[in-house]
Amino acid sequence: MFPMLDVMDEDAGADAALLSALADWCDRYTPLVALDGCNGLFLDITGCAHLFGGEERLLEDILNRLSHLGFDVRGAISSSPGLSSAISRFSRSRVIADQTVRAGLIIREALAPLPVRALRLDEAIVAALAKLGLKRVGDLFGLDRAPLARRFGAVLLLRLDQALGNLQEAISPRRPVALLSAERKLAEPVEAEEDILGLAERLAVTLEQALEARGLGGRLFELVLFRVDGRVFRISAGASQPLRDPRRVARLFAERLTAVHDDLDAGFGFELLRLNILSHDVFRMPQGDLEGKGQGEISLADFIDRVSARLGENCLLVADMRQSHVPEHAEAFSPAALSREGPFQGHGARSDKAVARPEPQGRFTPATDRPLRILRHPEAIDSMLATVPDGPPQQFRWRHVVHAVICAEGPERIAPEWWLADETERERDYYKLESTGGHRFWVFREGRYGSADAPTWHMHGVFA
Repeated sequence: MFPMLDVMDEDAGADAALLSALADWCDRYTPLVALDGCNGLFLDITGCAHLFGGEERLLEDILNRLSHLGFDVRGAISSSPGLSSAISRFSRSRVIADQTVRAGLIIREALAPLPVRALRLDEAIVAALAKLGLKRVGDLFGLDRAPLARRFGAVLLLRLDQALGNLQEAISPRRPVALLSAERKLAEPVEAEEDILGLAERLAVTLEQALEARGLGGRLFELVLFRVDGRVFRISAGASQPLRDPRRVARLFAERLTAVHDDLDAGFGFELLRLNILSHDVFRMPQGDLEGKGQGEISLADFIDRVSARLGENCLLVADMRQSHVPEHAEAFSPAALSREGPFQGHGARSDKAVARPEPQGRFTPATDRPLRILRHPEAIDSMLATVPDGPPQQFRWRHVVHAVICAEGPERIAPEWWLADETERERDYYKLESTGGHRFWVFREGRYGSADAPTWHMHGVFA
């Protein structure tokens, strides 16, 4: 019947990706953008409308731009998300003026002719209302609330009150709101990286005074590039120390642009640039050197920032000590660019249930209380010859090599962290062993002999 009609399969994932891209594009109007179902967006424009000449001009600009991009779009601006959703989906695009005296009357007049489906109700409730002849929102205004709640549930009154503005409805932005933000709208689009970096440094100069007034420094920066055709690029760069210096901020993005050069397609250029500060920390003035230049204090931090920006934040890691009885949980590695300043806390303190160890037999000393190298994940020992129930191992095979033990010390018992761990975890008995070949190992037995589950042996570390 329609030979010129193109038919294609629905792709929910592609539709969601397109809606997410449109939400990124709408960031030019407000940072508070949330998804509304599978085909709508909520924009909280509180305090933003005057930047575009008022609400009427802002709505007109959004609709015109999206129409030029090839989208069939409608929109509404009102004092509540529920009312805006109803008007944009079931009426014409417009602004519902919030006048102090006639605000309630205007809202009712706008909602009355709309179908009850406009209240974002389930189809079952809509069908039940239709059986009683309640097809328009205006049909609900003169009815008693208690019978409606008993028959159709509290959600009907909730949605009605939200649309009327009697109940506040919070929207959750899809992206974290930046502490500080600065943007530059361009009369002519830019394409060259030098121009982008120059504008980024100017935006950082704008934010420097605001950071100084708050006594803060940026830890995570985001450069948002809005391309002419609507595509949005987000480039993030972290700093190992709080930053204010615009030149150092620009150098971070210079390294990031070098790393993502092939993925950054400028197309016909970028018409809007924005610099966000997503994470911050207290800024402490460094102690100056003897020459008064202060270069010694920032050289390492600058190196970490530039390398992490170029190669990724996981290229440089630092140990973060944790308070845990279990040795492999006593430390973790975090990116150096995102690590917090401060002393290490927690050095794998032993459990209060540790069993007193026998006197060393001349092979081990207090200096070798822990091996210098601990395996990240304990490795199972294939076979074990040990004295039952708590005697040290006599012989074992690890990584296809058999080791005969000539010296042993232990056990040191470490109980599981019952307040954190799974109930299936069992206590461990650790032993220090020395083989006939001169190798020294740190092994443990998990569980006890005579219990329901047979104990298992594991290699956890190697002494130097």
